[in-house]
This record gives sequence, structure tokens and C-alpha cells, in this order.
Amino acid sequence: MAIVVRLDVMLARRKMSSRDLAAQIGITEANLSLLKRGHVKGIRFETLEKICEALACQPGDLLEYEAP
Repeated sequence: MAIVVRLDVMLARRKMSSRDLAAQIGITEANLSLLKRGHVKGIRFETLEKICEALACQPGDLLEYEAP
């Protein structure tokens, strides 16, 4: 996959658990886990916005393009 999700890196930098983030943004831990592992086909802008707000980061801090 050319788009790599770096959510785990941002969680570590902010010293926040996946459980806390999931509760704060209103999604299940299972869905957050799928997102962290890159096993989703898409993400809603609303969800991305909530993640960025909770982690005080930009979308580019969470998503990275790697050429195949």
C-alpha cells in the first residue's frame, strides 16, 4: 500500500493510549486498530479531524505516501 498510517507514532509521541483516543473521538477500539494497521480503504474527514484535534497534529503527521 502506498499510503502508510503513522498513527501509532503520534500516539507514542503524545503518550496516549489507543483506548483513550478511541473514547475521545467516539470510535471503537477495533476500528481504531484497523486504522492504525492500515487495514481500511478510507477514512472520513470528520474522523481525521477529530484525531488531529485530539493529538494536536496535522493530517500529514498521520498519513505518509511511499512510492511502490
